[in-house]
Amino acid sequence: MRVVLVSQVPQAVHGMNEFLRALGHEPVALLCSRAHAGRYGNQFDSLVRDAPAELDIVIPSSRERIAPLLRRYEPDLVVCNGFPWKIPPDALGVPRFGAMNGHPSLLPGYRGPSPVSWAIRNGERELGWTFHRMDPELDTGAILAQGTFELRDEHSWEELEPKLVELILELLPTALARIEAGDPGDPQEGEGTYFSFFGPEYVWIDWSRPAAEIFRQVQAWRFASATDGDRGALTELGGKTVRVLRTSLEPGAGQQLETGDGTIWIVETEAA
Repeated sequence: MRVVLVSQVPQAVHGMNEFLRALGHEPVALLCSRAHAGRYGNQFDSLVRDAPAELDIVIPSSRERIAPLLRRYEPDLVVCNGFPWKIPPDALGVPRFGAMNGHPSLLPGYRGPSPVSWAIRNGERELGWTFHRMDPELDTGAILAQGTFELRDEHSWEELEPKLVELILELLPTALARIEAGDPGDPQEGEGTYFSFFGPEYVWIDWSRPAAEIFRQVQAWRFASATDGDRGALTELGGKTVRVLRTSLEPGAGQQLETGDGTIWIVETEAA
């Protein structure tokens, strides 16, 4: 299939380009947007500069320009992963087999722009990935393939990447085979849940809270999509405001602090 990738995430673009080619498909272009370019870690410059050389780079000026730009490539499929706009219905109708999105949750749970961070905040220790058909709403299309993996002490996308890649490689052939066969996918059952960005009430660490909750707060912020306002998890240490990047519930290296129900160790910080 001729495929147009739609993404703002360099790692996702390079990975999906490689995976699709290994399965015999032909990615022909990358469609990305200048809008909300900082949401995925201020990587827009590297996204464009370092994109796979065989891909054209397409940057629509508005949602309305997506469909006419896609038509030029006569795609069989659009594959999306990390994009700030709802893609309009006319654009979704351009590819011969439609559009597929990769979403890092077990849909219909945790729809929205920051599913991994919300799952961690809510105490989930099993994360998911879903390939689903795209419709005009966010993360509501029929499911093509999905699976789960265990979250442990990972505190960055780089640390989580091996588990994500393993699961994606397992699910992608099934999803693509269903697409090529004209399989509509399985409708999402139930109302599902939608979570937006973290609010200001979650930015600062409250040391009177339980240690496990503070651990999750720090871990969750490492996976949170960027938005306006302060980014957590913040605290005062030695008279200075710092962003806590990693904590531990086990004794070891780091600064020991008391919480509402026990001890936690601050392992890594940065200036805020």
